[in-house]
Amino acid sequence: LSAYFCFLMTALGVTAGAHRLWSHRSYKAKLPLRIFLAAANSMAFQNDIYEWSRDHRVHHKYSETDADPHNARRGFFFSHIGWLFVRKHRDVIEKGRKLDFTDLLDDPVVRFQRKYYKSSVVLMCFVIPTFVPWYLWGESLWNAYFLASILRYTISLNVTWLVNSAAHMYGNRPYDKYISPRQNSFVTLGAIGEGFHNYHHTFPFDYSASELGLKFNPTTWFIDFMFWLGLVTDRKQAPKEMIQARKERTGDGSA
Repeated sequence: LSAYFCFLMTALGVTAGAHRLWSHRSYKAKLPLRIFLAAANSMAFQNDIYEWSRDHRVHHKYSETDADPHNARRGFFFSHIGWLFVRKHRDVIEKGRKLDFTDLLDDPVVRFQRKYYKSSVVLMCFVIPTFVPWYLWGESLWNAYFLASILRYTISLNVTWLVNSAAHMYGNRPYDKYISPRQNSFVTLGAIGEGFHNYHHTFPFDYSASELGLKFNPTTWFIDFMFWLGLVTDRKQAPKEMIQARKERTGDGSA
């Protein structure tokens, strides 16, 4: 249970934090929530918020081209994990420099996390998940470290990478059949709501990343709960009329 709680926190640091908040600005979050999401993002250990969001914006702008950091046209392995083993294609660097990322560094939370990223990763990703079970209920350090820290980290990495690989290759395209991203239920389940990928690439500004509302989208549940608490404002959504018109114009007819 402790490992799974850490997994959910890790996932939210990526999905609600680096992805929907900082990369796409699909909603606004008040300071306490941004601090929590930054800490959760450090637990995820997938590069700091600035780097993650920078690469993701480049991915959306130049999806499935050489300027895409994890271009799915180069194969499943490359888009899943191989892109991290090689130098970035020169187009990723050259075209990425043309995008504006100043809004990210205007956020003091992003600057703080970036400055102390290595220390925060050691604390959030490894020390706390290991120490808490050992201290609070007598779990062995061996079990706590390898389950709540290492196994949880490995699983969280792979479910995130599946959005880049599987969700760009397998599934239907009800919103835009001319792009590679697809709706993938398996990825949605693992990545707590991020598998509605054809929708997301068609309407990247939508805070829910799906038109299905509360139908298994834990990240959306979390954002809506934070809205109820008053920590979230300005949730952006695609109008139903716009969604339906897009389906009829470019969709594959699957939904």
